[in-house]
Amino acid sequence: MVLIGILSVQLGAGIAKNLFHSLPPSAVVWLRLLTSAVLLLALARPALRGRTRADWLVVIGFGVSLATMNYAIYQSFARIPLGIAVTIEFLGPLTVAVLGSRRRIDLVWVALAAVGVLLLGRGDGGVTAAGVAFALLAAVAWAAYILLSAATGQRFSGMSGLGIASLVGVLVVSPAGIAEGGSALLDPRLLLLGLAVGVLSSVVPYTLEMQALRRMPPRVFGILMSLEPAAAALVGLVVLGEFLSLWQWAAVACVVAASVGATRTERRRPRPRADGGG
Repeated sequence: MVLIGILSVQLGAGIAKNLFHSLPPSAVVWLRLLTSAVLLLALARPALRGRTRADWLVVIGFGVSLATMNYAIYQSFARIPLGIAVTIEFLGPLTVAVLGSRRRIDLVWVALAAVGVLLLGRGDGGVTAAGVAFALLAAVAWAAYILLSAATGQRFSGMSGLGIASLVGVLVVSPAGIAEGGSALLDPRLLLLGLAVGVLSSVVPYTLEMQALRRMPPRVFGILMSLEPAAAALVGLVVLGEFLSLWQWAAVACVVAASVGATRTERRRPRPRADGGG
């Protein structure tokens, strides 16, 4: 279930990137968040009454981090290869895992991740400064998403918090998504593909991973999730024809290894799933 969820997220990212010639990234993000918000709210049917001001501040912050994460990573996808963007973005949850563990061996994982980042700059894999900057912004937003996800889970039951956060994300992205998408958002084919991106990148993986966590230890789940950058690189190769240099494949391997190491030594529960960062 976890592996299928990982492939689903990255396949959704591949379809999204193929849409960029017809729809700008902001419009694709808007369609993705709209799809997940509608489906999650329909399934969760969250109770809105009796919520405190603190509850709303947490879930709104959660939604803003979700919108920022998705917007930034799609802007990065438009500028650099999928595998490189997700590898950089993965520094966010890796940082949270390292800070949560606080063991000396974590310095090894930090150093290994740093080597991976340095290797990403080598070769001719189409890396641009803007693409890297957006991926780093997505990493920061993913880290915030993880922390706010935990806080939201303590205040909202089931999927209700994520559903409300997805709606907040839709509202945040709507001005840019609708304005830049324009009349193209009325094309039934593009709307259908946007729906597919939302289902593949959000609904399918979130549902599968919730079921998987009921059947395996959280530590094992976290280790499997560390394969995300490698999966992104493979989908980029197969679906988009994005060839990485040997150095860049080595960078992906370094970040994956650092994440596996940090997850194995982490004392706390592993990070929750981001709603499709990638």
